[in-house]
Amino acid sequence: MEHPIAFYNTATKTVDPFETHTPGHVNMYTCGPTVYHFAHLGNLRSYIMEDILEKFLRSAGYDVKRVMNITDVGHLSSDADTGEDKMVAGAKREHKTVMEIAKFYTDAFFADCADLNIKTPDVVEPATNLIPEYIHLIEVLFEKGYAYEAGGNIYFDTSKLKDYYCLTGHKQDDLMVGVRDDVDQDENKRNPADFVLWFTKSKFENQELRWESPWGTGYPGWHIECSAISMKHLGEYLDIHCGGVDNIFPHHTNEIAQSEAYLGHPWCRTWFHVQHLNDKGGKMSKSKGGFLTVSTLKEQGYDPLVYRMFCLQSHYRKPLEFSFEVLDNVKNTYEKLRRRVLDLDPAGEVDQAVFEDFRGRFLDALGNDLNSSLGITLIYEVLKADTNDATKRAIIADFDRVLSLDLTVEKEEPKGEADGDLAAYVESKIAERAQARKDRNFALADQIRNELAEQGIVLKDGKDGTTWEKV
Repeated sequence: MEHPIAFYNTATKTVDPFETHTPGHVNMYTCGPTVYHFAHLGNLRSYIMEDILEKFLRSAGYDVKRVMNITDVGHLSSDADTGEDKMVAGAKREHKTVMEIAKFYTDAFFADCADLNIKTPDVVEPATNLIPEYIHLIEVLFEKGYAYEAGGNIYFDTSKLKDYYCLTGHKQDDLMVGVRDDVDQDENKRNPADFVLWFTKSKFENQELRWESPWGTGYPGWHIECSAISMKHLGEYLDIHCGGVDNIFPHHTNEIAQSEAYLGHPWCRTWFHVQHLNDKGGKMSKSKGGFLTVSTLKEQGYDPLVYRMFCLQSHYRKPLEFSFEVLDNVKNTYEKLRRRVLDLDPAGEVDQAVFEDFRGRFLDALGNDLNSSLGITLIYEVLKADTNDATKRAIIADFDRVLSLDLTVEKEEPKGEADGDLAAYVESKIAERAQARKDRNFALADQIRNELAEQGIVLKDGKDGTTWEKV
């Protein structure tokens, strides 16, 4: 690639040149949500930065295939395989089935993503879709001596590995239980760091979703899903794996253990982790209650893209503290910036030399460990540059392919009654999109939204359904 690219790699603890297994192609995996509740703003910070990462790599010339899982089974309230399945807890809370909970909160998550201009990944795979793949993976781990049965469950034996802690760098006597505040211990384990591959008798009584397996009726552990989903859609070599810092241990550590034991070779080159969003009370967490969502922002009159800009103004590896006072300042900055960009006259010829110079500077900024803050600073430099408005607007539009702040999009209020034929057409597409989302065909749903957007039709998903406006 013409512009150097380097990211901080959690595995090496250094900023490393970005290299891929196949030149010019990126296999990218991002850990998706556990769909038992709404995503809070801390969760969404990670997805915003992963979205920027994907769009930057595409802008830099890579062919990117990005895969995301949807966890709808197996994620227990403790990361050490104890407690209740979060999906079961959500179903009890709302007196619904697990699948009803999963569908509702999956739809809510992607509605939030749409509000934040987060692109839907190329592949979105619910965990419940791949039960045969998990069973096969576990059978191979048994054959290779990495799995054992205890207390009715199937565990991965971490003592068989030379360096189980390769991602975290700590010692066995210094378990990183402090990385998450919900790690407990399971008495069935041979070693404290062992983890569940498949649950059978244990935690079985209240589990709504269960499947037949060689070890009895049960359900998969949380960690196995990401390995199997990644291998199915991206093959044996992963270029970059993303998530929040709370995924480092034990989730991503366990993914590496089982994947490399199964494959027999190194699995993922680069590990990309986004720091926490904090409020004055500390890390934002669902377990604390009262967490902030995109709906909260909208109800209080904020464009969700104000929150996106708030995230981009900070580096992804720095903890970020949220307050409405700070968000108000960002809102003012965002609105003034949009107005300055929209006031640029698009008529005239674009100075290609100036355009290419700024484009190179932007790629260099984001290629330096995804420095999105410097990317935004460059917008102001463009506005001050000694060139015509058409060039400035073209440059900023190019930046915004990555930043996705709608800087060149005029936003208007609904314009009243639309033409009957147009209204009928749009409503039919909305119904088609709703069915696609119901069928979990999120790629089709995203395609319908994009097709309408190209025709000047903007969809807005809210608690009362989907509305639209012609812009």
